[in-house]
Amino acid sequence: MFLGTAAVILFLVVAGISYEQYEPAKDIMTFLLGPATVALALPLYRKREMLKAYALPIITAILLGSSFTAASIVYIGKLGGLSRDILMAMSTKSVTTPIAIEIAKVIGGDPPLAVAFVAVTGTLGSMMAFPMLKLLRVTDPAAQGLAAGTLAHAQGAALALLEGQTQGAMAGIAFPLAAVFSSIVIPLIFLLL
Repeated sequence: MFLGTAAVILFLVVAGISYEQYEPAKDIMTFLLGPATVALALPLYRKREMLKAYALPIITAILLGSSFTAASIVYIGKLGGLSRDILMAMSTKSVTTPIAIEIAKVIGGDPPLAVAFVAVTGTLGSMMAFPMLKLLRVTDPAAQGLAAGTLAHAQGAALALLEGQTQGAMAGIAFPLAAVFSSIVIPLIFLLL
């Protein structure tokens, strides 16, 4: 994902293609995110008994993880003197793109900037999630999937699926629930600022 993004940007710059010319292609790719997300339903179905048995801990972990990631980035950014516009866009970083756009609109943020933070978070999160989890000795497959899906949204879920069915199922439930929780928590954060 990281190399692909860099290659597309380099190609667009070298070819002299403006963002406006590229936008229809971006819209097609954004549309295809929907069916790709639906494809994550298979691991969820296969692990449905586990999801039922551990519903409360799973929901609690996702709620706390999504709330903490949004609040901590806003707090750290505020300490660093970042503008409110940047903080609003950054707060959506761990939410899937379509929902990040809507959250940015609700809180008065800049949707294209929010999308940029989402893309960077997904790319770096998917590259770093499992090496970091291994370094921290998090070995439980469910915990690994919940962390990857909550923090690195769909890209983290796609990578988690490569790690195993349990990781993929947990990430597949984590990233949409994290988006729902974030859509409630992020506006509250900015009401309190």
